Amino acid sequence: MADTPDSTPDNTPDSGPDGTPGGVGYEVSAGLATIVLDRPETLNALDTALKEALLAALRRAAGDSAVRAVLLTGRGRAFCVGQDLREHAGRLRRAGGAAMDTVRDHYVPITLAIAGMPKPVVAGVNGVAAGAGAGFAFAADYRVVADTASFDTAFAGVGLAADSGVSWTLPRLVGPARAADLLFLPRRVTAREALELGVANRVVPAGDLAAEAEAVARRFAQGPTAAYAALKEALAYGSSHSLAETLEKEAGLQIRTGATEDHRAAVEAFVNRAEPVFRGH
Repeated sequence: MADTPDSTPDNTPDSGPDGTPGGVGYEVSAGLATIVLDRPETLNALDTALKEALLAALRRAAGDSAVRAVLLTGRGRAFCVGQDLREHAGRLRRAGGAAMDTVRDHYVPITLAIAGMPKPVVAGVNGVAAGAGAGFAFAADYRVVADTASFDTAFAGVGLAADSGVSWTLPRLVGPARAADLLFLPRRVTAREALELGVANRVVPAGDLAAEAEAVARRFAQGPTAAYAALKEALAYGSSHSLAETLEKEAGLQIRTGATEDHRAAVEAFVNRAEPVFRGH
């Protein structure tokens, strides 16, 4: 949830420029689904329409066999500043504590859709990522970050606990002590510091962000999709299970991926000293 003070979610359009409901752009090209948070006048603050449209887009990408990777990014100066606090303030006045139902209704399924996507998700962090916006970026598999972008957990600044999986993802990215520091004393984390902390996988000049993030995502889209899904599953499983349990999990995943056409084709390519061509199955 959370939002930064300079977010001004006024006069919100009900759809993006392409007519996509909720201000979320969606396009598929050569196996890559690009999902764009498109409320730039609000720094992509998350109102109900945007949350529902984002969840629908993520589920659409997950269920489309033609999609082999996902690029999630924002339009304008921000990736996403988290909850639209003006909408939230109105809900608090009308419904009190029931306004927090959005966490289970929206933030939980969106985060699970990103982290559980059976294909790689790249976050192209074009600007500030705060609160739930930071959480969505942390839930992605790979983060390409503009050198002018920043991260801010923001939750404690508005008197809230973390959501969007931040209390799970952030300690795994930066360690528990640094995660506690960033959550208890939220502040602006620059792109350079994010790289040093392990939050960013790659930092690029702001003008190159769109091209660089797309290039990384397209590389994943041309890769072994089933193997990527299995790697995501193994990483999530291994983070909370013993070595013996994880070895057994890996064995099962090896059997599963070993039966794919991509594995067989890659082995034949190696034997013949050729570059493998992955088809995604």
